[in-house]
Amino acid sequence: MATDTKDTAHPVEAAAVMGMLPGRPRLLALGEPTHGEGALLDLRNELFRQLVEEEGHRTIAVESDCVAGLIVDDYVTSGTGTLDQVVESGFSHGWGAFPANRELVRWMRARNVRAAEEGRPASDRLRFAGFDGPLEITHAASPRQALTALHGYLAAHVDADLLPCTARTLDRLLGPDDRWTDPAAMTDPSRSAGRSAETGRLRLLADDLVALLEERTPHLITATSREEWDRARLYGRTATGLLRYHRRMADTSPNRLARLTSLRDSMMAGNLLALAERGPVFVHAHNAHLQRHESTMRMGGRPLEWWSAGALVSARLGKEYAFVATALGTIRHRGVGTPPPDTLEGLLYAVPRDRFLVDARRLAAALGGTRPEPRVSPWFGYAPLDPAHLADSDGVVFVKDVPRSRPPAGPVSPRG
Repeated sequence: MATDTKDTAHPVEAAAVMGMLPGRPRLLALGEPTHGEGALLDLRNELFRQLVEEEGHRTIAVESDCVAGLIVDDYVTSGTGTLDQVVESGFSHGWGAFPANRELVRWMRARNVRAAEEGRPASDRLRFAGFDGPLEITHAASPRQALTALHGYLAAHVDADLLPCTARTLDRLLGPDDRWTDPAAMTDPSRSAGRSAETGRLRLLADDLVALLEERTPHLITATSREEWDRARLYGRTATGLLRYHRRMADTSPNRLARLTSLRDSMMAGNLLALAERGPVFVHAHNAHLQRHESTMRMGGRPLEWWSAGALVSARLGKEYAFVATALGTIRHRGVGTPPPDTLEGLLYAVPRDRFLVDARRLAAALGGTRPEPRVSPWFGYAPLDPAHLADSDGVVFVKDVPRSRPPAGPVSPRG
């Protein structure tokens, strides 16, 4: 089997990835099985540069707060702010502390400046997007920012009597932000603001505001721009998603955590489908958020099952969604040693290359009825590939040995 894999292994290059796919997808997703390893982020950056220069990609979307991501996009497109400010405030989960994310933002801005100096059209600009919700492992954000931004956009461009409420009413119903962000609510539903009368009223108002945005689309795009309208849609998705999330945080049923996990990926999927209208988009996140089959994990001592953002998007886009998983051999600084030879990672580890790309479906066909054993990771932060679902991916990038990264510049969330 190692010889067969060696014969079909390709360099991890944009041309090889695109040549492996049946068509040109609107969303090309690269997953990673663990977060925070510099080698994987460097690989992502390298592949994105090649996709830009060789394949015409102009947008990258990463597993980070979609609203905060607007700060990064404003910087790379127009130079708003400074690089230090942007990487600190434009990423969630602590991702801005990683040197590779800083380098990605720096390179995107430099390329856009160069493109402008060369007189290239605005459509040639590189764009950045977060596609996660404003959610952390310890809390969910207040819906204030998204909800008031949506209201402000509409108030500036439609008749006041069409609005379902005033900005003052929203402010009163929202109350202090710490009632939404209380970390205790993640484990104690009674601490959540999700079942309050004010939250119920806010959910209705958010729905009315989103409906008004859609109803007035022709006028709003003409009065502002498609860009501003798209941003207002993002605020609408985020506000309604956060209000649902807070409602579910107040749920006392046994499937509370599974429902929260499912809603998070549903919010991700909505953002990815909106970005697909801009396509082609290069997407980077954990394998569990991008795979086509049902995702599973244990949280709070309970097994959770949910459909990932990738599964939801794939169901809508079909062949216009492509997913390339990443698998690893060793992460020795995390206690992950050489994979057993009877596992999928063990078979790939036998190939004498540091990193390579294989066609997942061809590999599954070559294995035939001989299914590798599932690998068991000694470290909770690394999720091996499930060999039973190998053919659900379009490709697999294999990195043989992951070296220790330079430590990040600040605290990092372990959230996947």
